[in-house]
Amino acid sequence: MKTRVLKKSEITRNWYVVDARDKILGRLASKIALVLIGKHKSQYTPHIDSGDYVVVINADKFRVTGKKMKDKIYYSHSFHPGGLKKINLELMLEKHPERAMFHAVSGMLPKNRLRARRLKRLKIYTGSKHPHTAQSPKEIEL
Repeated sequence: MKTRVLKKSEITRNWYVVDARDKILGRLASKIALVLIGKHKSQYTPHIDSGDYVVVINADKFRVTGKKMKDKIYYSHSFHPGGLKKINLELMLEKHPERAMFHAVSGMLPKNRLRARRLKRLKIYTGSKHPHTAQSPKEIEL
């Protein structure tokens, strides 16, 4: 038996819709990351970006366990002295609800050159409507 290596010209990308309503954030993010990477396909090749597109709807209606709404903190820094900014998950959901899902999925992806390309295929929307109906995405339960 020979191992088949996927070529760039053989990649077919599918579209999937994931409803985040009442799903636990971390568990959902890890499953979305697997689809973005392409590990759910039988022809997965580590050095080829063979993942699919993922559209997340109701991204502001996920659940978290424990006291993460108040205790989970997101940090950003302006690279100037005293430029550290902190925001907890509760405030993040009020101001930018899709960013919490983006940060969770981004943290689940491998930190390599393919990460930015994979994140471009992630589309996050807070409502139940999305503009990608022309691609006829399949609804999957993760």
